[in-house]
Amino acid sequence: MSKITDTASTQMSNPFPGFDISKPLWDQSSLSGRFRHFLWVTDPRTLPTPTAKLYEAKRLVEGYRAGGVVPPGTTKEQLIYAKKLYESSFHPDSGELQNAIGRMSCQVPGGMVITGAMLQWYRTNTAVIFWQWVNQSFNALVNYTNRNAKSEITNKQITIAYVSATSSALIVSLGLKNLLAKAASPFLQRYVPFAAVASANMVNIPLMRQREISDGIMMFDENDNELVMSKAAATKGIAQVLTSRIIMAAPGMTLLPIVMEALEKKKWMQKIKPLHGPIQIMGVGTCLLFMTPFACALFNQRCSITSETLKKRDSKAYEELMKKTNGSPPAVLYFNKGL
Repeated sequence: MSKITDTASTQMSNPFPGFDISKPLWDQSSLSGRFRHFLWVTDPRTLPTPTAKLYEAKRLVEGYRAGGVVPPGTTKEQLIYAKKLYESSFHPDSGELQNAIGRMSCQVPGGMVITGAMLQWYRTNTAVIFWQWVNQSFNALVNYTNRNAKSEITNKQITIAYVSATSSALIVSLGLKNLLAKAASPFLQRYVPFAAVASANMVNIPLMRQREISDGIMMFDENDNELVMSKAAATKGIAQVLTSRIIMAAPGMTLLPIVMEALEKKKWMQKIKPLHGPIQIMGVGTCLLFMTPFACALFNQRCSITSETLKKRDSKAYEELMKKTNGSPPAVLYFNKGL
């Protein structure tokens, strides 16, 4: 994207009538549309973008969204790229710039290095402890960065979530490693990292978002008007995020052990042992390039729940909804499930 003229300069009225910058470029009601959207948003090439450039993109997006006003000379391609930078780097709820490591655009470069290392160096307790700690530190930051920002979380809750997830990962990984070392082949030991990652996610994500579970998550009508907080909505959103994260990691952590087990028996592979780690890292990266947007696309980011479901699963929220809508609640309510 060429340099965007400072939005403080002379503005021009909307040159792109009909273009709604607040909506995704692709239909979010279909898996293919959501996949294309997240392939676009999680593009790791946006990660090195300077902070000043990100805020420049934010000003352009917010200016256009406020009244269809852009600096003179701005092209639609520039506007769309600014939208890409904005949506990949700023939180959809708070509008705050996200930590670079916690962004979904960092899942491929960050995840490939950490996961590849866990798959390659799993034979010693020291290696298991170190890489599980690194992985859970990375996951905790990702989970916090992509939470629903309408529900605040205290430093104490963050610490408890981090320590609990790291502990669970270490217990599972070390426990399985020692168990399989005696009762199973070295091949099965390659799956210890995936078991540890899956179990830790089951602890890390709910704990990092425990305020949503205890207090509920804000729901909106189709026009984005705030209605009520719901614990049922929070539970649904977190369950979907948890499912997505495990599916995201699964191919790289379950297929690569099979591939590496076969390759390492080859004579030419045995001659390049120092390259086994980089090969696994690149293999994981290849999987994540596809699986990151696919896993994010499994469920709609703008999650929904019906009033009837709310009535059955969260009676308190339903009663508040009835009062706020004078007994005429919308049939469907929406909320941001996070990523």
